[in-house]
Amino acid sequence: MKKKPLVAIVGRPNVGKSTFFNKLAGRRISIVEDVPGVTRDRVHADAEWLGHEFTLIDTGGIDPRSEDELLSQMREQARIAMDLADVICFFTDARDGLTDDDRDVANLLRKTGKPVLLVVNKIDYMGLNDQLYEFYELGLGDPIGISSVNMLGFGDLLDQIIQYFPPDEEPDPEESSPINLAVVGRPNVGKSSLTNRLLGQNRTMVSDIPGTTRDAIDTLFTDADGCRFNIIDTAGIRRKRSVEDETLERYSVVRSIAAIRRCDVALLLINAEDSVTEQDTKIAGLIHDEGKAVVIVVNKWDLLEKETGTLEKYRKEVLSSLKFMDYAPVIFISAKSGQRVHTVFDVVKEVYASACRRITTGVLNDVLNDATNSLQPPIQGTRRLKIYYGTQCAVQPPTFVLFVNDENLMQFSYERYLENYFRKTFDFSGTPIRFILREKKKE
Repeated sequence: MKKKPLVAIVGRPNVGKSTFFNKLAGRRISIVEDVPGVTRDRVHADAEWLGHEFTLIDTGGIDPRSEDELLSQMREQARIAMDLADVICFFTDARDGLTDDDRDVANLLRKTGKPVLLVVNKIDYMGLNDQLYEFYELGLGDPIGISSVNMLGFGDLLDQIIQYFPPDEEPDPEESSPINLAVVGRPNVGKSSLTNRLLGQNRTMVSDIPGTTRDAIDTLFTDADGCRFNIIDTAGIRRKRSVEDETLERYSVVRSIAAIRRCDVALLLINAEDSVTEQDTKIAGLIHDEGKAVVIVVNKWDLLEKETGTLEKYRKEVLSSLKFMDYAPVIFISAKSGQRVHTVFDVVKEVYASACRRITTGVLNDVLNDATNSLQPPIQGTRRLKIYYGTQCAVQPPTFVLFVNDENLMQFSYERYLENYFRKTFDFSGTPIRFILREKKKE
């Protein structure tokens, strides 16, 4: 896979970094709000300019002096982004002019040894061009004036950015796409801790404060077997009534739902101390309705007192609470200590294979005949359901078209029976199965 150059967007809070990021990425990825400190984690998006593809990294504002826990972690995340970047865009604000915090951030950037482009944002009208000159004091080269809101000066900035890109490498046509893995669940169940443990690094901010992760964050990772994953750490999904009046939370929930929609496999985290809550059930319903493969991960398992049979009893309770998702494997881990975390990728690969499994039409109809012979289709009045034949029309989730005499004769219980029969025969563990009924008219 061709490695795309990384461009980090850094600067003190509220200088328009996320607005620039969203305009360039072409969609609203980072949360934009006129409140300092809104963007907390590094957020990635792919972009392109003059045939050059690259990845943008948006970061939280750097407050060099603050000792606040969240602001300190934001500072650390920005430092990691700068270490990863091929080019750093240092954003300042023309309306505020040069500030002491700008000078402190500039001192941090000089130590990176990376190419730094000094961007003076909010040049929304010609009179502000005079503000550029004071930024020469930073000694970071010619200031580049732009307006993120109006997209003024973007071309000049992008021309400068691509000059620092390494030479293009030939892409490997045989390299497969990564498995998109979304880590979802209620706030404060350990999603970011699990993500960091899986990656072996502090990729996302970890805090005991619910709602710390507001953005869905993508990270590419290759495991020991060479299998590639794109891990998506998401904001905790709260009950709707608790976010109705909170714009930032609402954006986060929408983004988490979008992460479920674009993933291949969802890791549904449940807090072992709470068991399955109403909100866990709703999130599971979102995953099921989107047809996504899923692994139920019971986190903080080390905090429970256990005796013989506790694990199996707990597994049954989880699947009983999530009856519509009884096909999902349940694993028990501690993201904090690392207990059993090594099993996660193996189970993910198994359920992903299930979701992508294709059954040939001949084999499918042999099994369908066995199923109908073992349990006759239902009768309504004097008419019995007849299933003439079936074929698989899609994967992720496996979807089967059944040609019948009258689709109104299919009962939910019999469709459930067919689903379980298919699961037992073909091993569709961890993935929903869909049936589409088609009436076959007699000639």
